[in-house]
Amino acid sequence: MKQTCLHDRHVALGAQMSPFGGFDMPIQYADIITEHNAVRNHVGVFDVSHMGEVRITGPGADAFVDYIFTGNATALEPGKVAYGMMLYPDGGTVDDLLVYKMGTNDLLLVINAANIDKDVEWINSHAAGRDVIVDHQSDYYGQLAVQGPDSEATLRDVLHLDCADLTFYTFKEVDCDGETIIVSRTGYTGEDGFEIYASHGAIVAMWDALIAAGVQPCGLGCRDTLRFEVGLPLYGDELTADISPIAATLGMFVKLDKPCDFIGKEACARQKAEGSAMKLVGLEIHDRAIARHGAEVLYGEHVVGHVTTGYRGISVDKSIAVALVERPVGDLGTELSVRVRRKVYPATVVTKKFYKKSYKK
Repeated sequence: MKQTCLHDRHVALGAQMSPFGGFDMPIQYADIITEHNAVRNHVGVFDVSHMGEVRITGPGADAFVDYIFTGNATALEPGKVAYGMMLYPDGGTVDDLLVYKMGTNDLLLVINAANIDKDVEWINSHAAGRDVIVDHQSDYYGQLAVQGPDSEATLRDVLHLDCADLTFYTFKEVDCDGETIIVSRTGYTGEDGFEIYASHGAIVAMWDALIAAGVQPCGLGCRDTLRFEVGLPLYGDELTADISPIAATLGMFVKLDKPCDFIGKEACARQKAEGSAMKLVGLEIHDRAIARHGAEVLYGEHVVGHVTTGYRGISVDKSIAVALVERPVGDLGTELSVRVRRKVYPATVVTKKFYKKSYKK
């Protein structure tokens, strides 16, 4: 199993470790509620060095990324970040990812850890014969995510990184002790936050400085509860090879109007016009029962879908879930039910955004 450059730090802090995406990763340090609330109310730091990075350059780089990505890479300005997906021809999702526009025909793709090998193979298979260079850089980069309303001040006061000029979904390259690092302001928690991409040595030094300053280390457990409460998807749950961005109600990230074809465009256009068979919805469960991934969703006595993610919401104190259900029963206010073990509990279709995001726009 792979380890990030911070593995020894997690073990020394007594983190609960568990496999995730092929890496031995920290799930929690203190407890998930403490870490979750630190990010919602103050600041926390995550090791996300398991994420993958692929640099694509060459005269055809912009056009090539536009072909494999649902966003518009050509129109993206340098210094900006775009979220979107790589798709199969049938509209199913290869992966969701971030695209950093480093410059004209120079892009950095940030991909999910569990999909690194698959994604790189997919990218290379479509790059053949195109005027591009695909440089897999995952082994070079480590990555920290500093998240929460105090994150900007933390970067300034602890890491001496002034990032007040960054707005949501922008980034810049910064000289840090003779090394060029990347700092962006995107976030995966619903709170203001930053990502730092740097060499392993630089990431370890910054982690140590943050922990010494009293910043709460956070594991993947609260990363999941945080992203879930604000309706952000996780690949493998809300997006899969069988779940298109249209079914996931993420059609705004599929730029059907960009002036070029891309893989999966026809399937998404058809789903958008006709409606996908399934739809991701939010559920509020009228009990304290927690419906976990895979729990059946029922309309009357008929199974109409399954839960993709479910928790007792920490910030909202309700039993909530996201579920993939048949589109005809996916309207807001529809009364459904969920099966948790052998019991069935009533639930109502609500918005997937259970908690209001607090980004700096």
